[in-house]
Amino acid sequence: MKGVSKRFGGVHALEKVDFSLGKDEVVGLIGDNGAGKSTLIKMLAGVYRPDDGEILFEGRQVEIHNPKEAKSLGIETVYQELALVDNLDIPANIFLGREPTFRIPWLGIIDGQEMERHARQILERLKIKINSMHSPVLNLSGGQRQAVAISRALYSNPKVMIMDEPTAALAVKEVNKVLDLIVQLKKSGVSVIFISHTLQNTFSVSDRVVILRKGQKVGDIATDKTTPDEVVKLMVGAEEAPTGVV
Repeated sequence: MKGVSKRFGGVHALEKVDFSLGKDEVVGLIGDNGAGKSTLIKMLAGVYRPDDGEILFEGRQVEIHNPKEAKSLGIETVYQELALVDNLDIPANIFLGREPTFRIPWLGIIDGQEMERHARQILERLKIKINSMHSPVLNLSGGQRQAVAISRALYSNPKVMIMDEPTAALAVKEVNKVLDLIVQLKKSGVSVIFISHTLQNTFSVSDRVVILRKGQKVGDIATDKTTPDEVVKLMVGAEEAPTGVV
């Protein structure tokens, strides 16, 4: 993204923001509420369109008019609200709305075996073990539910995964499982934009952090060149970006 701005009436949600994401890279997007994080990711996800600036994907300028176009580029988003169907099992949630079928005369039948096979392959790719594939997702832990949501996004073989507060409201053990999932995504060749209000989690998995404040980018720093304390100072406007800004 180059020089991207977004306004809602008189409110400048983003103002001339540059943002980059490399191949197999995890970038933590950091900022207080109202800093512009959600606006930025929603432009990449096709929910909003920028008022100014441009979006480039794999070196070419693109316009993302809607979420379907984002998905066609290879951009998937897992929001904090997972939008899982609690009474359906894991394969049904992963394939919801795109179920594989086989045909008999005049009729297409959902191929449950094919759904389960693909679901197991995706979970194995993430190194996730779930005892029963056919238990309703309502019965899964928070970390397992996140794994199902990520698996649903992975089915389309995305190049970029946006994860909006995936560790919110999870116990420590479950948080660690989700952080492990992010590491596995990177190892499998997926670039990740990670949003979390917990800096410790962000630093544990991110290669870089991009800090937003009041709609402007105030830092873009490799995590091994800064500290959470320095990032907090940038978030609240206590100092200029430290040495090591990318």
